Amino acid sequence: MKTYVKILFSSEGDSPSVVKDLLFNMGFKATQGNYDFVYERDEESTDVEELVWFADKVHSALKGSNVLFEIETI
Repeated sequence: MKTYVKILFSSEGDSPSVVKDLLFNMGFKATQGNYDFVYERDEESTDVEELVWFADKVHSALKGSNVLFEIETI
């Protein structure tokens, strides 16, 4: 499974390099295309509770950075 994140930056928030570091510290990698970052999981399937827990971790990591983000897990 892969979790993708798309970031919408604000000129009033943290710089893209700071946000990149926050997500890289969580294990995300940069990607190209429709999304900005990807987190690859070894598991073939993950339950909803684990996905929500991971989304909460992303939310906490980005809190205060004044960015909007979108998450999709496939």
